[in-house]
This record gives sequence, structure tokens and C-alpha cells, in this order.
Amino acid sequence: MIFSTHPLHPEVTADLRALGDYRVASAPTPQAISTESAGAAIIVVRAPIPPGIAPREGGLRALIRHGAGLDMIPVDEATEAGVLVANVPGANALTVAEHAIWTALALLRRNPQVTRDLQAGGWAAGRAHSDHGRELSGRTLGILGFGNIGRTLARIARQGFGMPVVVHSRSPVSDMDVQVVTLPELLERADVLVLCAPLTDQTRGLIDAAALARMKPGSVLVNVARGPLVVEESLIRALASGHLGGAALDVFDTQPLPADHPLLKLPNVILTPHMAGITVESMLRMGQGVVAEARRIMAGELPLNLVNPEVVSTYRARFPA
Repeated sequence: MIFSTHPLHPEVTADLRALGDYRVASAPTPQAISTESAGAAIIVVRAPIPPGIAPREGGLRALIRHGAGLDMIPVDEATEAGVLVANVPGANALTVAEHAIWTALALLRRNPQVTRDLQAGGWAAGRAHSDHGRELSGRTLGILGFGNIGRTLARIARQGFGMPVVVHSRSPVSDMDVQVVTLPELLERADVLVLCAPLTDQTRGLIDAAALARMKPGSVLVNVARGPLVVEESLIRALASGHLGGAALDVFDTQPLPADHPLLKLPNVILTPHMAGITVESMLRMGQGVVAEARRIMAGELPLNLVNPEVVSTYRARFPA
């Protein structure tokens, strides 16, 4: 049985059904996922996988992430249980990069304030913001993390908007059209700072009060990575004080975002419900990647994007080739 924590693209659903019994969780909750995944050979992951499933399921071959990030999967537990973990890196990189550009443009042109005041006060009230709008072209883009999303974003920024690009990354950067800088220099130089880094012990809380204070007055922050990279209380103060010109946030410390959260009351923010990587096109690409890996696994092969290669000997003991 192939079990998915969420409904998938119709074409992907048809392809997975062709592989055998296919089921979808009644709700993407820990209880539903834990209960309804019983008997699964493959689990398609779009919601956090509760601990205990991998060691419980003797027939579980693989957890396949519908996307790239692995924070929804207890990888160590899966490895110990002899379960493969795979992902689909890069399938939504263009989608997320476009989202970052779109929200940066909207912040610089003060779109949240324009929309609010146009609706509440009429034409003149909305148009009063026009003299304060700024162009994206030629401004310096700072990128924290330079994986698939960061590289795609840099290409769009350079080729489409003539933006100088500065990068801070834990991995080597071979792109000669960007400048690799220290974190302090990244913060100080960026007019638009986009967070693309994974959530790790090293990146958690990295954008704190001190980091925000280093950023240019009037600069904007875009977070398409994970909420805990940013200390939310410090960000709220930087936005409320006017030090930052705005922020576009797709991810948060607590998801869903509580209805009384202070971010909802700020005029200079764009908030989206963790959807930067989701479009019809990206859902199809990610799903096709899942199908390809599922086919390999069901045929006795290893996935191309195997995250935990150290599991192979244990896995082969459970499922000989």
C-alpha cells in the first residue's frame, strides 16, 4: 500500500494507483497519519511523520518527501528501522524563487499599505503611497543559503532585474556571477534579504535582534525557508519601529499562524500560509518525482535521491534485491 499524508496532483494520483493500493490520510494530523498508515509499504510525506511509525511497520520500505525539506521526517529513526528516506530536490525551486521576487516587488511598492488604504479610504488614500515606492532593479539581493532555490533566485535576479547578488552559504559556491560574503556583510549590504537555508541547529534563531539591527534601514526580509530561522519577537520590533521596510513571510514559528498573532496587525508585511512552493506546475513536478522514486523502490531498486545511504545494508536485509 502507498499512503500519502495529503491529496496529490490528479495525474500523480493516477500513476500511484497504477502501482497498487493507494490511500490518502483523512486529515494531515499526527493521529490520522499514525493510525491510517498501518500496512504501508511507502509513505508520501507532505506533513510531519509522527515518531514510532518506521519501527512499527515491518513492511515499510520508504518515506518519500513530496519536496526537498526533511524536517517533517524522523530520518534517524527511519534509518535505525531500515527504512529508506528519499526526497525530490529542486522540483519547486522555480516556484519558490518566483514567490520571493513577487513579494519583494510588492513590499518595495508598498502594496500591502496601498491595498489596505485604497479599500478603507479610497483612491487618493491608496495613491498617496506611490511617491514612496521603490524599484527592485539594480538593488542588491542577499541570499542566505545557496541550494536549488538560491541558485534559481540568483539567476532571475541577475538576468531579469540586473541585481548584484551576494550570498552566504555553508556549502561551496561555484557560481562566479555572485559574490560570497560573510554573514555580517550579507546583512549590511542586502536591500532585499531572502532566507533559503535549511533549519539546523546552526541556523535556528540566526536572524535575531543583532542581525536585524545590521540590516540596512528600509531593507526588506523574505523568508521562504523555515520560521525558526528568525526570532519573531525581534522581527516584529524591527518592523514596528520602521527599521525594516517590510517582510514577506511564508513560514512561522507556529503553523497555522494563530489568529491573534501580532504579525497580522502590522501594515508592512505580506503573510502567506506556507505556500511559496505550491503551484499547479510544481505540484505536478514534485509528484512526478515521487512516482519515479516509488517505481524504483517497488521494482527493488534504490531511489536516486536517497537521503540516508547508510541504511542500505539494513534495508537489504529486510528487502533483498
